Amino acid sequence: MTVPDPIASVDQAQPPRLELRGITKRYPGVVANHRVSLVVRPGEIHAVLGENGAGKSTLMKVIYGSVKPDEGEVLFNGRLAHVRNPQEARALGISMVFQHFSLFEVLTVAENVWLGLSRSLSLAEVSAQIRDTAAQYGLDIEPERPVHTLSVGEMQRVEIIRALLTHPQLLILDEPTSVLTPQAVDKLFVVLQKLAAQGCSILYISHKLHEIRHLCTACTVLRGGEVTGVCNPQRETNASLSRLMIGAEPPTLQLRDSAAGESVLAVRDLSLRRADPFGTDLDHINLEVRAGEVVGIAGVSGNGQGELLRALSGEDPRAPSGTVWLHVSAHARAQVPVSARGKAHDMGAFSPAHRRKLGLHFVPEERLGRGAVPTLGLAHNLLLTRRESVSGPLGWLKLSALRQQAQSIIARYQVKAGGPQAAAKSLSGGNLQKFIVGREIEAQPALLIVSQPTWGVDVGAAAQIRGALRALRDAGCAVLVVSEELDELFEIADRLHVMAKGRLSPSLPRADATVERLGEWMSGLWEPNPAPAPVAARGGVVHA
Repeated sequence: MTVPDPIASVDQAQPPRLELRGITKRYPGVVANHRVSLVVRPGEIHAVLGENGAGKSTLMKVIYGSVKPDEGEVLFNGRLAHVRNPQEARALGISMVFQHFSLFEVLTVAENVWLGLSRSLSLAEVSAQIRDTAAQYGLDIEPERPVHTLSVGEMQRVEIIRALLTHPQLLILDEPTSVLTPQAVDKLFVVLQKLAAQGCSILYISHKLHEIRHLCTACTVLRGGEVTGVCNPQRETNASLSRLMIGAEPPTLQLRDSAAGESVLAVRDLSLRRADPFGTDLDHINLEVRAGEVVGIAGVSGNGQGELLRALSGEDPRAPSGTVWLHVSAHARAQVPVSARGKAHDMGAFSPAHRRKLGLHFVPEERLGRGAVPTLGLAHNLLLTRRESVSGPLGWLKLSALRQQAQSIIARYQVKAGGPQAAAKSLSGGNLQKFIVGREIEAQPALLIVSQPTWGVDVGAAAQIRGALRALRDAGCAVLVVSEELDELFEIADRLHVMAKGRLSPSLPRADATVERLGEWMSGLWEPNPAPAPVAARGGVVHA
């Protein structure tokens, strides 16, 4: 561990922009923060690093006024600050971009941003500022669009823009680059470095260690709610930062090639008119996933990934006949009806439940609300995707079997939870993600579709999830992964596609894919002459 050198752009003579002294926050059964002290200088980009459940989010909420500490002091610009709510934090000059968003879904983008700005501005002026800021930072968004029509990635863009429009003295960013292309990440870093040079302090939370090493000039490491070290990340390696964070280096994923088997999922020339006016049309999508391979789809959120996933999972049953096929093996799991085995099923109009019976399982990007019911315990959340093994002959649930299955997943995937009865909302994001992925893997799917498998997950949990997906592939399952983490796709995928503007690129073997090439393809530039735009639509199908 090293101690950060003084940084030229940081004025050491000024009082700290932010100083935390002995912050402690307790919840029933857990101490989230224990005597945490932290100093952030003016113009400093300061990382807060820790595994899921280390207390980072609680500490940020204390700074932002969302949580009141039980003990300790917060000083801002050298003065004691009693920040009672986010409104007071913003008035002081503190803005925050949450990993779990704080947006009103029934309002538009502009209306959500307007709520955090001066009432002297009109909605039209706010909309104009959003467009200007979005263009400047490469965060394209439509101010008039209702938030409930946005993907998770697009919601994060709204949060970033809202924070930047407040011209903060302290900007807190929680996983800000998960929705950006490599080129856009570079552009955002230039913006953040410019803000820091102008005196803005930045608290940066990310599990991408290479980002922290590249961008940040200081780093505070949390483990189990306590500060375990302060370092200069630019003098550390990914391995040394991992050791500081989790006490060990994450396991190395062993990649080995294997021959893919028969086709399991086949999408043939799928064109589908968007169901939402702010969505994306699917334009002649062709895709195949075979048994024993992982196929990855890269791309910036909002380019049709959500529409494609809904068509594949059955949430959108409008896919035209003959465009989405599921090939069920003659040796399918016992739960698959005998009459369905050894056949190719045209499943465009099948419900999600019907697809699950045939062996298709799905992990959505939204953990709470779609992947799990927040107020239900983990055991009862198993019922969202399967109940064959826990139902009696008359439909009565076998609660003991349900709890045993949940406990088995908790143990196997090292989920930090208070047992099978723990409410889903009580888990950290990474631990809930491990449970949801484990739930679907343990169902023994023939095809598993996973969206953003490790978004906001620490390096240890991410390695575990990726290893589980590769093990599933090695067992003969077909796996389709949609992710905005290029490093993740390079690590686990056998073949890669890019999705842009509702179109899907040709596939690339992992060995032939590069960050630069995929970054170009994210703009739709994978062919000299792009396909012509659809000109008419009838019955939900786009016709060129």
